[in-house]
Amino acid sequence: MADKKEKKKSSIKSKKTKAQYMPNLRHIYNEKIIDGLKKAFDYSNVMEVPKINSISLNMGLGDSKNNSKGLESAIEELSLISGQRPITTLAKKDISNFKIRKGWPVGCKVTLRSNRMYEFLERLIAVALPRTRDFRGLSFKSFDGRGNYNFGIKEQIIFTEIDYDKIQSIRGMNITITTSAKTDDEAYELLKMFGLPLREKPSKQDTIEEV
Repeated sequence: MADKKEKKKSSIKSKKTKAQYMPNLRHIYNEKIIDGLKKAFDYSNVMEVPKINSISLNMGLGDSKNNSKGLESAIEELSLISGQRPITTLAKKDISNFKIRKGWPVGCKVTLRSNRMYEFLERLIAVALPRTRDFRGLSFKSFDGRGNYNFGIKEQIIFTEIDYDKIQSIRGMNITITTSAKTDDEAYELLKMFGLPLREKPSKQDTIEEV
């Protein structure tokens, strides 16, 4: 009986610690970013404040139909980077120029949400992007008009999870940050407050002077 009670107590403690855990960026969003966006855009309701819904990582492989080992290594690398097992993407139609048939594997992708999303974003901002060669900030023009941001990474080795000696080849990837923002300006301010190194937008006076 005593052993059963001890097991119940330990399980309750573990559940409490899991419930109490919150990534650093999620805490910053709740404590600072929500108030900052409310002041910047005069939101009347907290529910209007935009947030990050998901982050998608997509790695394309042109030779995956002939190189199964390359596809396996790409899946392994993406799982190390994201902390989640990716899925294999298949061609939706025949493309004769690239000698691709419908249903053939062409890459892999993974979508992160909740705590894993915030953990990946923190590693991306604090560690990976500063390791990029000749990095001068991300373009402010890469928004899609609906509050989502897309950018590419040329080398997967900027992530510390990747062992340079074990990779088959240098591969790039596309990262999409999906937000609930209705405009690109709102999404820009949201990502800037998170610490994403976006280049500064030119002011209206600067554009007038250039003209």
